[in-house]
Amino acid sequence: MSGPCRLNGRGVLVTRPAAQAEALCRLVAELDGEPILFPTVEILPTLEAEAARAQLRQPWDLMVFVSRNAVEHALALLGDTGVGGVEPLARTPLAAVGKATAAAIRAAGLPSPLVPATGFDSEALLQLPELTAVAGRRVLIVRGDGGRPLLRDTLLQRGAEAAFAEVYRRVPPQVDVGALLPDWESTLGYVTATSDEVLANLMGLLPPAAHPWMFGLPLAVLSERNAQTALGMGFRTVAVASEASDPGLCDALCRLHLARMRP
Repeated sequence: MSGPCRLNGRGVLVTRPAAQAEALCRLVAELDGEPILFPTVEILPTLEAEAARAQLRQPWDLMVFVSRNAVEHALALLGDTGVGGVEPLARTPLAAVGKATAAAIRAAGLPSPLVPATGFDSEALLQLPELTAVAGRRVLIVRGDGGRPLLRDTLLQRGAEAAFAEVYRRVPPQVDVGALLPDWESTLGYVTATSDEVLANLMGLLPPAAHPWMFGLPLAVLSERNAQTALGMGFRTVAVASEASDPGLCDALCRLHLARMRP
């Protein structure tokens, strides 16, 4: 990491879902930046609660959680009825896509999951030996609606019986961005995005006339895949987090800031 910097009061647009934004906003403030919270995705309970709950209660050889939201909403679904509670998760081997998801599993008092030592995506998880030799095993992937099919498709190719339990849904917020633009244009110095969906929703919410201005702002993202998406959209200056964490994203912000400050 490049070490801490001082953002000199510049505004940083924090676009991740509100429930996951507090820590990043706090870190931005500690760097003397002004966090501007603007979630471009709202996380809501699934509309198919009974179907998702039934999936979670089936016997599985492994359950894979793709996000902290997946953990929290699965726990809520199983805890709603009080019949057996979260016992299906406690008796099943678990895996997590990334350390933040693994931490959410442990915080819930569940057994420590499989998690890649490095990397924070499906590709990294699929490299673990436990997900390589899966022929004949039943694997449940716990996630939100939609998303990448790579994890299930690869497990099916490896001979597993793999299925999704979609325990939450993501929707764009209903907000008039035009009313916010005057303040943004005077305060924003940097933008953050933690997924392709977050970034796509941001641009979808902005009036088209504001796109060139937004593309000119330095952008910090979590992964190389996010960076390629952003560059393809039209962003000109993009930095990738040194690791998949809030401190890693702040490191990317500092690199952007230090580059801007150089004569």
